[in-house]
Amino acid sequence: MKRIKNDEMNSRSSGLLRKGSLKVACIFQLSGMCSLLLLFGHVSKAQPAGPFGGPPGRGPGGGNQQREIVDQFDMDGDGRLNAEERAQAVEFMKANPQGRGGGGPRFRGPGDGRGPGRGPGGFRGPGRRGGPGGPGGPGGMGPGGRGGRGEIRPLATKGISLTPDDVKHYPDAPLYDASVLRTFFIDFENPEWEAEMVAFNNTDVDVPAKVTVDGKVYPDVGIHFRGNSSFGVGDGYKRSLNLSFDFVHQGQSVHGYRTLNFLNANEDPTFLHTVLSLRIAREYTPAPKANLVRVVINGENWGIYANQQQFNKDFLQDFFDTKKGTRWKVPQGGARNGIGAFRYAGDDVDAYRNVFQIKSKDKPEAWQAIIGLAETLDQTPLEDLESALADKLDVDSYLRFLALDNALVSGDGFWTRGADYTIYLDPDGRFHFVPYDMNEMFSSHGGGRGPGGGGGNYQGGTGVALEPLAGLSDPEKPIIYQLLSVPSMREKYLGYVRAIAEKHLDWNTVGPWVNQYRELIQEDVQRDTRKLFTTEAFLKGTDDVSSGESLRAFFDQRRAFLLKHKDLQ
Repeated sequence: MKRIKNDEMNSRSSGLLRKGSLKVACIFQLSGMCSLLLLFGHVSKAQPAGPFGGPPGRGPGGGNQQREIVDQFDMDGDGRLNAEERAQAVEFMKANPQGRGGGGPRFRGPGDGRGPGRGPGGFRGPGRRGGPGGPGGPGGMGPGGRGGRGEIRPLATKGISLTPDDVKHYPDAPLYDASVLRTFFIDFENPEWEAEMVAFNNTDVDVPAKVTVDGKVYPDVGIHFRGNSSFGVGDGYKRSLNLSFDFVHQGQSVHGYRTLNFLNANEDPTFLHTVLSLRIAREYTPAPKANLVRVVINGENWGIYANQQQFNKDFLQDFFDTKKGTRWKVPQGGARNGIGAFRYAGDDVDAYRNVFQIKSKDKPEAWQAIIGLAETLDQTPLEDLESALADKLDVDSYLRFLALDNALVSGDGFWTRGADYTIYLDPDGRFHFVPYDMNEMFSSHGGGRGPGGGGGNYQGGTGVALEPLAGLSDPEKPIIYQLLSVPSMREKYLGYVRAIAEKHLDWNTVGPWVNQYRELIQEDVQRDTRKLFTTEAFLKGTDDVSSGESLRAFFDQRRAFLLKHKDLQ
């Protein structure tokens, strides 16, 4: 396993096959029965019903599938949609809605009077999620909703104008250099770019834009909104972005990377949860690189985002000296029935396909490996489990992954849901767990939720008082329950929890990092008109004072709790 170095990023393939041209002709040339055949014969077939009565998307509890639009409207057969084709697709989608977020539940509008969510420093996101209508946008959070504990989220207003001449350039600095604040200028051809991006959320459509970085122009970069709950912040507020630099021009990359993820710091008034937790995680296990960037869209400043490395073949090359193997993502919806935590569901591959989103070439033997690991956990006596897992799972790396998830208290992570992570099956047939969704780390109050957030069989405290063996009593998470029931593996796991507490929950270690990041972005946060929390919440959360819900308070309290815990003695 190698340490981090500069590498390229792969992107999603831009060579989409042209399909359904006759169906497009039906849409625009025929009527009546042809339109009905298209709607029900193609779209509905591709999108089975979701758990809330609508078809699944990448939304809450859904099957995490996206609606396929490109092949229906790609009139020129280039594998993507130009402006005219996108306009036609939007009109069709308006006439034939399937919902965004998988037909999941809509949320309450702004000012619902139900009090604040979890507060700054970690802990519930800004405000209440708004319902349809109103400036908050469909299914999003309305302006003026609750921010941190009792704070009113600032209204989203237009940001200041910025040009490449107004900012510093860093042409020689690595893309993920923690000490620089690089600016990405994104220019969409459509001035109503946000509405267009919202329309195509949870579809296979990327909207092209020109991106300028360090004075260099990159044409035809494909962009779409990414994430689940991070999308629900509402129109006018920053949403997470995925940028594919080789969307049109094969091989185009920025500083050697082809795909970038800009995260909106949802649930995180400090802006630091992702960069800080991944910086710690990389000391123990393969984990994405991350730093902070400034984003300017159509000349308007949209403020600070976390720039997190893509989990792709180049990530594998970084850490495993190979680009071969199979990758999956297990999103929030993958928690259902414990399958995302490797509960054995028989030998039917479809039971696992509905949970594990494959991100590389689909090979039957890869699915058999998933089933084999689940079966081993289900049917192997505890006294034989460690040896039985030796050729199926990198046990040591997994225990480090689990220790990080617990010690840093992921409020919405693997230990609590058995989901929201990525896995890699190497060419030798062993699985490796990789951290993925880090915005709810350092959760002072969160946790205690079972699969799907319902509590399940969870026992073991919450927040800074989260027990190091939380999940041990939950058979719905066999890859935690079984491994931690084996004395030798439990002892090794607890050793990692203690090591993290001793070194990386020590403010003497992480405090200088927090101060560095704070100084880097403080002026930008103050002038950020699209942020999800107040400037005051940012300042309190990053203050070098162990009080309230600052990051320091979390680190100090969590470290003290763990180092006194009987299981770590």
